[in-house]
This record gives sequence, structure tokens and C-alpha cells, in this order.
Amino acid sequence: MEKILILDFGGQYNQLIARRVREQNVYCELHPHDMPLEDIRRFDPIGIIFTGGPHSVYLPDSPKPDPGVYSLGVPILGICYGCQLLAYALGGSVTAADDASAREYGKTETVFDPSCALFRGLPAEGVTWMSHGDYMARVPDGFRLAAHSASCPTAAICDEIRKFYGVQFHPEVRHTAYGREMLHNFLYAVCGARGDWTMADFRRRSIEELRSRVGNGRVLLALSGGVDSSVLAALLSEAIGDQLTCVFVDHGLLRKNEADEVEAAFAGRTLDFRRIEAGSRFLERLRGVTEPEEKRHIIGGEFIRVFEEEAAKIGAVDYLAQGTIYPDVIESGLGESAVIKSHHNVGGLPDNMDFKGIIEPLRLLFKDEVRRLGRELGLPKSLVSRQPFPGPGLAIRVIGEVTEEKLSILREADAVFRDEMAKAGLDQSASQYFAVLTNLRSVGVMGDGRSYDYAVALRSVQTSDFMTADFTRLPWELLDRVSVRIVNEVKGVNRVLYDITSKPPATVEYE
Repeated sequence: MEKILILDFGGQYNQLIARRVREQNVYCELHPHDMPLEDIRRFDPIGIIFTGGPHSVYLPDSPKPDPGVYSLGVPILGICYGCQLLAYALGGSVTAADDASAREYGKTETVFDPSCALFRGLPAEGVTWMSHGDYMARVPDGFRLAAHSASCPTAAICDEIRKFYGVQFHPEVRHTAYGREMLHNFLYAVCGARGDWTMADFRRRSIEELRSRVGNGRVLLALSGGVDSSVLAALLSEAIGDQLTCVFVDHGLLRKNEADEVEAAFAGRTLDFRRIEAGSRFLERLRGVTEPEEKRHIIGGEFIRVFEEEAAKIGAVDYLAQGTIYPDVIESGLGESAVIKSHHNVGGLPDNMDFKGIIEPLRLLFKDEVRRLGRELGLPKSLVSRQPFPGPGLAIRVIGEVTEEKLSILREADAVFRDEMAKAGLDQSASQYFAVLTNLRSVGVMGDGRSYDYAVALRSVQTSDFMTADFTRLPWELLDRVSVRIVNEVKGVNRVLYDITSKPPATVEYE
């Protein structure tokens, strides 16, 4: 399988570069910038991409790759810092932009040289997304200028003999008008990619590898019903059948009918599916608890206890399967990239569990690729297209103490909102949407009588990465229908609110 190597220099868009490459059916991996040269040779890439980063290449402690990378005979594309690094390492000059006009941030009108392979077949002008305070004062011997803007004469450079290319802008972001086409030109016209990265091929190879590794052993999976664990269960089922035991802990904090839908999705598959009804147990542990972090800790700890108790009943198990995906690995720390958040399923085996090893077949897939694999495996749309759902479930969408009554109110209100979003055709375009049961109670009029009931808040956001998010501009007519239905159909609610706060300053979830 042909591969692109992406060397990480700490830029904010590094995951995005990898996603954009994979979207064009070319496999790639993101590795630290100081990846040893021998490891690069073993990886055997058809092309290398240097990412952006926050450093200045001329400073002594700035990150740099093994200089031997320039002698491998492999095409290189440098993006932003990566472009300046390419120029600096090969004899050019990079300096701080003393003139403020030479520093560029945001959307910039840029002129391209269509004779350069990177821009071949594209319009001669277009908007690019710039983000640099340094600039190339002199390009290295063998390079020529391939793009410019009003403030920057060196917006792109190329050495088409050695197949080295550099761009000061970010082709991976949507703001760059022809960024996808530029990456396509690098992958196919420069690197000679064939486009052999498909989910059908990944499915076939993964099944072969799983059968080879597991042999006659047994595998245990904690199935949450989320996209990652559901796709993993389906893949393992195809590979090893009833050697797989899935423990589905129903903690009573799922959305309406969700637990039954998860069980139904795996009813026809060959595996040992065990649904553990533990709702009353979790509610008892949550009695009187109102602080969000305490809720999370209680639910996480209780989940582990229930899972371990069930695992002890199963007997000898050889492997623990986990739904680790590529963003989990990257966000837990990679090369120059900062640790965004630590993921519980990254970093090795739990200390108190005796397994031969961990099975993580989705470890190198992005979320959209996991969904594609799920479709390839025939999972129902309700699971594959499932929205992000927090591990503590509805417990952190009930503000204050969690009770069965409050959960029932929230389930019904949330079901109405999801139903109307689907009817309006917005269920796939909104990144995430849900209802929250606030701890606000207010006076209302129901029929001829006075009511004193709960207010439900609706939340819908648009985002590409969930690091930032903007509220969805839902049609007033839709919000009106949702409000009328919730107040009329859900006992205990007399007021519906719509949250128009973006992230930041708010978060997507309430707790």
C-alpha cells in the first residue's frame, strides 16, 4: 500500500492535513519530526509532507528533521513552517518580517504559476489562508517562485527536478479555495499515487491481521453503543466470530430506545453479546450528587466495576479490544504537538487486568473513516451516523441531581428534538444537537391552570473539530414546532429555550 509520511512540527492543522490526504484515497501517517532516518526508509513513503508549526526555523532550538531526508529521492511538500524549513535547510534565507505588511494572517488573494505541477490545471488566482510572521528573503538554488501575494513575493516555491515544493499558506483548510486540488496534484502528479486507500481494502486486511494475531484466543470488548466501539465489534465479529465477547453496560443514562437499538444491531452477528442492566445501580450511586465532575468520576468508576465483575464471570480472556482511533493517539501527544487531552484508552494495558495485549484495529482511522468502515460492515445508519454522545450519558445533560423522573423528561424532550431535526433534513448537517433539562423551574399557564415546571434548553452546534463551535442557525419554524411538541407531549416541561452561545466562551455540553 502506497503511503505518505507527514512529519509533525507542532502546527494546529496537522490532523487536518492527514484527513485531507486520506480523503483522496491515499494512506498517510503523522509522525514526530525527529523520526529516525532508518524508520523513514522502512516506512517507504511515496511522498513526505512537512507540517506547519509555531517556531522560527532560524532559531537554534527550532525542530528539524534528519537532514538525510532531503537525499532520499522522495518528493517533499512543505506547508508554512515546513516551507520555510525546506528553504532554510537547502541554503535559502528566512527572516522575521520587520515590515508588518509582510506578515500575513487570514484570507489572502494569491497569484499562482500554473506551470508549476502543484498548481497545474488551476485558476491563476485564488484565496489562500496565510498564517506566518516570517518570510523567505531568498530562495535556495534550484528553486523558483511559484506563487505570490500583494505582500509576499515568495508565497510558494518549487524545485521540480528534485520534486520539492513549499507553500506559505495552508492548502488543508477550507478557506484556501483550491487547496484540495493542490494536494491532489502533489499526491497524484508529483508522487504518482494510485489511490489504493479504501475501506473495502482496510476491512479485508484488518480481518486477515486479526485472525492471524488472535488465533484461537478470546477477545473482550466493552461495547458502549458509540460509533467506535460498535464498528470495532462488527469488525471483530467478522474476523473471529464467537471468540469475541461484548459486554454492553446499560447504565440507564442512554437516550430513548438507544439500549434496545444497540442490542438489535448485533442480534444477527456471530459474537457473545452480554447486556448488563445496571441503571438502578448507577442511579443509587448518583443520589444527591450535583457537581458535574463528581458525576463523571462516579459513573466512570462504577462502569469499570460493573465491567470487571462481568469479565470475571466470563473466564479466561486473552485480549482486550479498545476503540482507540487516530485523533485519540494524536491528541494524547505526538512529536511537537501539545497534549490536547489524555485518553483513557491510549497508553497501554490497565494495571489490574491480566491480558496478553490490546487489540486496537481502528487506531489509525479518523472518525469519518470509522463511519465509512461501519457502512462497509453493514451497520445500521442509526449507529454509524450516531452523534457524539458523552460517556456519562444523560447524567451531564440533567443539571443538578439525576433522578429517574428527570431522565424520563429529558429522554422524551430529546426524542422530540431529534425527530423534528430529522424531519427537517437537518439531522446530518448539524454537527451535534440535543436537549438539556435545566434545574430552572418557572411559572407557566397550562390550560386554565398555573404550572410550575422545568425549562428545557435545546443545543445545536456546527464545528469541524469540536475545539471551537458555533451555534446552528435553526429556522424559527423548526424551533416553534419543537417547542410546541415538547410542552404538549412531555409532562413536567412548560418552557423551551434555545442556546445561542458559541464555543468559546461556552462548551458544547453543559456539564
